[in-house]
Amino acid sequence: MPLPASPPSAVEDAYARLGEVFPGLTVTELGRGGTVPEGGGWITAAGLAEGGAALDEFLAWDEAQLLRDHGRQARPDVVASFGLHRYAWPACLLFTVPWFLRRRVPRLPVEHVAFHRELGRMAVRPGTFACLPGDPAARVPGARVVADEEALRAEVRAAVAEHVGPVLAGFGPRTRRRGRALWGMVTDEVVEGLWYVAGLLGEERRARRELALLLPGSTRPYAGAAAFRELTGPDGTSPPTRDRASCCLFYTLSPEDTCVTCPRTCDAERVAKLTRATAS
Repeated sequence: MPLPASPPSAVEDAYARLGEVFPGLTVTELGRGGTVPEGGGWITAAGLAEGGAALDEFLAWDEAQLLRDHGRQARPDVVASFGLHRYAWPACLLFTVPWFLRRRVPRLPVEHVAFHRELGRMAVRPGTFACLPGDPAARVPGARVVADEEALRAEVRAAVAEHVGPVLAGFGPRTRRRGRALWGMVTDEVVEGLWYVAGLLGEERRARRELALLLPGSTRPYAGAAAFRELTGPDGTSPPTRDRASCCLFYTLSPEDTCVTCPRTCDAERVAKLTRATAS
C-alpha cells in the first residue's frame, strides 16, 4: 500500500541514512495528522499493545516461521518472546538512530507507529522531538530544547519507554515474563540494535561509548547496563562483546547454538564464533 509523502522533518535524514546502510528496514514518515496504515500486512503498535486479535495475527507469523525453520512446535512463551524481539528491535531504532546521528530524539507513542514485518517497513507520524541548544532544528515547530547531552540521553530513555511500555503490556502475559525481565529485553534491543547499525555505519566504537553512557545500569525501568567488554582473540585482537540482560530462549529450539552475547556462552566459544564469522 503506497503511503502519502510528508514534508521533511527533523529526523528524516537519519531515517534515510538508516535505510541506506540497512535496507531491511525502511522508515516512512507520514504527514502530521496522517492516518497510520492498518491492514494489508500492516499492524499498528497500538494494536499490539492491546494484546488481542492484532497480537494473535502477529504471533501466528512467528509460530509458523519457527515451525518451518526448526521442524518443531515452539512453546507459546518462546513464540511470544521471538515476536516481541522482532518488533522491539526495529522500534528502538526509531529513537536511537536519530539520537546517534543527529542528536534529535522523536516522541512516538504507540498510536503513531505501524509495522509491516514482511516488507521490513515502519510508518511513523511525527510529533515533538528533543534537541540540544544551538541545533538549527531548535526553531522548528515541535522542538523541545534540553540543556545538555545527559538531558538528551534522558529523553532517549523516556521516549523508548513511552513507546515500548504499552507494547510490553500486550506481550507480557504471553511471554510469561514480568517487569524486570521484560525491561531486560528492552535494554538488549536498545543496545544491540544500535550497536549493529553503527557497525554498518563504520561507527561501532563510538556506539559502544555512547551506549555505555545511555545505559550505565542505574536507569529504571531499564534492567542492566550496555555492559560492553573486550575478549582476547587468537591473533591478539580484542573483539567486543557484552552479556545480555535477558534470554531470547533460542536454546529451547537449538540447545547447541546459543547467541554470541548470551550469558550461557562462555568466552572461549564467543571468540570461536566471532572468529568464524570474520573468516566467512
